[in-house]
Amino acid sequence: MGMRSLLGLLFAATLSLAASAASAHPHVWITATSELLYAPDGTITGVRHAWTFDDMFSTYAVQGLESKTKGTFTREELTPLAQTNVESLKEYAYFTFARADGKKERFQEPVDYFLDYKDTVLTLHFTLPLKNPVKPKQLVLEVFDRSFFIDFQMAKDNPVKLVGAPAGCQMKLERPNDGTASAQKLNEQTFLNGENSNFGMMFANKITVDCP
Repeated sequence: MGMRSLLGLLFAATLSLAASAASAHPHVWITATSELLYAPDGTITGVRHAWTFDDMFSTYAVQGLESKTKGTFTREELTPLAQTNVESLKEYAYFTFARADGKKERFQEPVDYFLDYKDTVLTLHFTLPLKNPVKPKQLVLEVFDRSFFIDFQMAKDNPVKLVGAPAGCQMKLERPNDGTASAQKLNEQTFLNGENSNFGMMFANKITVDCP
């Protein structure tokens, strides 16, 4: 098993560590942007994410990866890592939860995924197609990690875009209050009791799109 494939398992390992650590504060920070994708007839076909990992995780993830130019990585050089990342996200439902007019929707496996490396941080880009494209009056999309091992923050600028949405659709984003502080107050026992297994929901980024 070469260094590259070992590192490829890093993301999965980090996430499984999350399950066992059960400490109610984040270990990986992600700055996210999301695009909701619409077909010409106004149905929502999927969501496109770009997740930028924090410096520490990024440095750890690229350790030992070979690159032609020291300190930079091309998209091609990062392909194996990108593939492992999206494969390991499956178990966590891609941290993306959608409801169309109150009904839970499912996503297919990611397409068009790649990693890029810029200013010493990694960004994972991927598209999640909806299993059944929908045309709801209201779509609610939430991005969060139930275990709160990963802290998702929507980017300050242009966090959410509607791509090709019908005229008259209104979008609002509810960001979690800065919950990190209160998360650390919860002792681990409370967390292990089980009633907080969905603790991360308190820190969900909630995107609501209302269409006429």
